[in-house]
Amino acid sequence: MKSLYTIGLLILSNTFMTFAWYGHLKFKEMKWSESLPLLSIVVISWGIAFFEYLLQVPANRMGFKGNGGPFSLVELKVIQEVITLVVFVAFSVVFFKTETLKWNHLVGFVLLIAAVYFIFKK
Repeated sequence: MKSLYTIGLLILSNTFMTFAWYGHLKFKEMKWSESLPLLSIVVISWGIAFFEYLLQVPANRMGFKGNGGPFSLVELKVIQEVITLVVFVAFSVVFFKTETLKWNHLVGFVLLIAAVYFIFKK
């Protein structure tokens, strides 16, 4: 059960992270943000990233074997990276209509799945 909670929290935290890192690129389309200086955009993104940390830190603490969780440090990192890419692809396709998935992206994802397999292989 800890593994499901850990993965769920990582998915949520990476959703916030993706919005913090890339969501501001859509601000220029919103009237309220037209005259905001870069520092304001950074502060808004930092505020969004705060929620990522509220989820990421508990996910890693709960999921880490050293704290009674099911995952090693390397496994946690690989899970987090794969989740990051999946969330990013969904985000870019939904919010940035100009982005398209190409064959080389799919090959890269297959290789990432292979990496997960080898990291978790005992």
